[in-house]
Amino acid sequence: MRASPEDRDGDDEREAAAPTAGRVTGRRGPRPAGPATISSVAAAAGVSRATVSRVMNGSPSVHPELAARVRAAAEALDYEPSAAARRLALGRTGTVALVVPDLSNPLFQNVLRGLSQAAGKAGCQLLVVESDEDPEEEVVLALEARRNADGIVLASPRAPDARLRELSERLAPFVLVYREVAGLGAPSLSIDNRAGIGEIVAHLTALGHRRVAYLAGPPASAGNAERLAALRADRGLELTVLPCGSMFDHGHAAAGAVVACGASAVVGFNDMVASGVLTGLRELDVRVPGEVSVVGFDDIAFARYTSPPLTTVAIPANELGRQAWERLWALMNGESGGYNVRYQPRLLVRDSTGPAPS
Repeated sequence: MRASPEDRDGDDEREAAAPTAGRVTGRRGPRPAGPATISSVAAAAGVSRATVSRVMNGSPSVHPELAARVRAAAEALDYEPSAAARRLALGRTGTVALVVPDLSNPLFQNVLRGLSQAAGKAGCQLLVVESDEDPEEEVVLALEARRNADGIVLASPRAPDARLRELSERLAPFVLVYREVAGLGAPSLSIDNRAGIGEIVAHLTALGHRRVAYLAGPPASAGNAERLAALRADRGLELTVLPCGSMFDHGHAAAGAVVACGASAVVGFNDMVASGVLTGLRELDVRVPGEVSVVGFDDIAFARYTSPPLTTVAIPANELGRQAWERLWALMNGESGGYNVRYQPRLLVRDSTGPAPS
């Protein structure tokens, strides 16, 4: 029969009151052969193995004097608790998961870096999963990752809102990054795509641009839908939407279509696409920004080093990863995940945009 909490408290009191003569007091002396075990710490401190386990796992139910005695014994014996045993005792894997649609995108690599650094400081490992822009595969991978992790971060998930709400209980605890879903019940860290596009449009129209092409991102991307809706809402633009994608090659392949549609400015779904079309236009001997201005979105690291340097809007990718960890860690410990945050992008004007050709 298991001891009740009252019985365990009583054991702690008896152990704390027991004489300490002959026990380890924290001064290093002769050590037993071989690595220290939980049994040797228990013997040195004059307590049960269960008490040592509770102290090592940070349980607040152990009498402070008794906990100090156990820690002194562990230090004197150079005892290192088994990470696997500790995870088993706590009912945790010691792992959190990150699911991304495309790991080759530098934007998600920045989120990965911020999340990995924060999780590492807490002693957690990071499992990274890529869905390759497939919404159904993403769901399968997310569920599998959650079975092998204590929590999960979904970065720009491609699954529909209804599907995410349907799976929320099976995925919990989890955090959304680059996406906000009404009624989901999970904390989200998103980008105000409409505000970002608004700054781009204001910049282009101030330069005299009216005929604008948009290189659309993945159809399942919520960010793409928001950016496209913001562009279409501006009645002052003559907008041409060109199917594209999310990578450099996609933008490069779209350069001919940009020229053919007669736009004086092109907005890429992201910086990778914008960098690709920038290179493609140069290969077609189209001057940027003399004949066509080019704008990206995200401000990835090499956007400032393109030729010419890319005008774009900046978002705090590393900060998103760190904030995602803080919210996930709180949820994993039974606390509130905090409030949702929507970050405001910031326009960075560089040399890829200029006045519309007369």
